[in-house]
Amino acid sequence: MARFHHPSLYQFTATEPSYWQATAGPRNFSAPRLETTEQADVAIIGGGYTGLSAALHLARDYGVDVRVLEAGPIGWGASGRNGGFCSIGGVKMSLKRQLRLFGADETRRYYQSQAEAVELVRSLGLEEGIDFQAQGDGEITVAATPAHYRDLVEQAETHRSLLGLDAQTLSREAFLERGYDSPEQHGALKLKPTFGLHPLRYVLGLAAAAERRGARLHANSEVVAWDKVRDRHLLRTAGGSLAAKHVIVACNGYMPEGLNRNLAGRVMPVQSNIIVTRPLKLEERAAQRWRNDCPTIDSRHLFFYYRLLPDGRMMLGGRGALTGHPRAADRIYRWMERRLGEIWPHWRGIEISHRWRGLVCLNWEGRPAIGKFPDDPTVLFGFGYHGNGVNTATWTGRALAEWLAGSNSSDAVIPTHLPAAVRGPVKPFPVPGLRKPTLQAAMSLSRLRDFAADWR
Repeated sequence: MARFHHPSLYQFTATEPSYWQATAGPRNFSAPRLETTEQADVAIIGGGYTGLSAALHLARDYGVDVRVLEAGPIGWGASGRNGGFCSIGGVKMSLKRQLRLFGADETRRYYQSQAEAVELVRSLGLEEGIDFQAQGDGEITVAATPAHYRDLVEQAETHRSLLGLDAQTLSREAFLERGYDSPEQHGALKLKPTFGLHPLRYVLGLAAAAERRGARLHANSEVVAWDKVRDRHLLRTAGGSLAAKHVIVACNGYMPEGLNRNLAGRVMPVQSNIIVTRPLKLEERAAQRWRNDCPTIDSRHLFFYYRLLPDGRMMLGGRGALTGHPRAADRIYRWMERRLGEIWPHWRGIEISHRWRGLVCLNWEGRPAIGKFPDDPTVLFGFGYHGNGVNTATWTGRALAEWLAGSNSSDAVIPTHLPAAVRGPVKPFPVPGLRKPTLQAAMSLSRLRDFAADWR
């Protein structure tokens, strides 16, 4: 099956050597490979947050016979290798555009659903006994310049008055006492409720909970063919097949576009690279006046995201290369190491213990998409989280389960009971073959905007 990026990003038998993999803990579920001919009421393609949340809620809350097919090991994809930000977002369009498209009430409703989604993750951790190592009590956006801080003050007021969110700003001096020092720190915005977590522990915990509640999981079972035989979908893997009345497509950035024509050209998989340092000594943290345990981003368009992890390591993530070639990834890692030393000069040259990469899912309309295939309402989908999948995907999985088995199951193909921002399919990219040049142009424009903003 043709893929968007270099084949090295789609080796389902190879595990990225991430810090999360090294600290994941036990796998308390079986998830055998599908090697026989099986049947189920619902088949889910994709064993990340969306698919496992849908499976958990279908099995636990509705008693549905559900199976999950994952191409690699459970947690292989973005759900197991992201930065671990459980935060409010999920869209890649300006607030002005959201208000124009959806109106003030529906825009506020979407952001309130994002806050609800954060709390859903927290509650699942408690209800299902998932030790995902929660950290912090909000997400910090750090102003890279004084002008950026003025923008953040305006954003905070909009968050409070228009969206009903808990947002506060901290001057540079205030953030020195509660955050850290840096030449690129000029104040900050703190948004609640947000926290950091161990993403792989979370996805493995969801898998264990789903299996314990009655869902059946199949790892290393990539769907290679999809047919419809009368009223049943037939999903074929290399080792077996699964027939089901309903299918949920839950693939996001690793969408198998060639599997069904309704999936073609719908996503823009964008690379994100992460580095993690050795544990920082107390005196090294003190040198930068580090007191921040919240997930944090900087204020640029092409931003970095970072966290001090529970064992004292610094994690730094950012956009990756366009091609996906391993040599290009090496260049990105070296650039990130240099930037880490520029942002926090006392940590220049510090040893890097882990490096890895994965795919973030963007789409043409810049919003999450929940819906059914227009030509076959027995197929549901949820994708397009724009780098904010921990809570958005978990909430989407629950929404799909409720839509399929609950009181809103009569909705034809558009989930009118959900916020307008997530309803229905998104348009494919106008010329799917030009997605990489489009991405390159967009990244160049963002760099130009960042350069101009730095000189305001």
